[in-house]
Amino acid sequence: MESSATYRELVRRRAVLGWSLSALMAAIYFGFILLVAFAKPLLAVPLGTGVTTVGIPVGLAVIASAFVLTGLYVRAANSVYDGLVRKLIEEVR
Repeated sequence: MESSATYRELVRRRAVLGWSLSALMAAIYFGFILLVAFAKPLLAVPLGTGVTTVGIPVGLAVIASAFVLTGLYVRAANSVYDGLVRKLIEEVR
């Protein structure tokens, strides 16, 4: 099975997407941590007249980005990888 071109394509595509999304999530997360460390005044700017600051929506965006990136991976898995897996199973049989 490892000699199959379909298998190699599946492994390559999953690795590229997985590492790309992981790198993007790490950049988002560490970017937020760097903002917290070095741009506290920016994150402390109030939004409107309430107690909510810029840091709250930015932090929520970090959390939301994890869900969005997970959704992108699931979409790719359902649309691309499942087809490659079915093709690979047919090749092996």
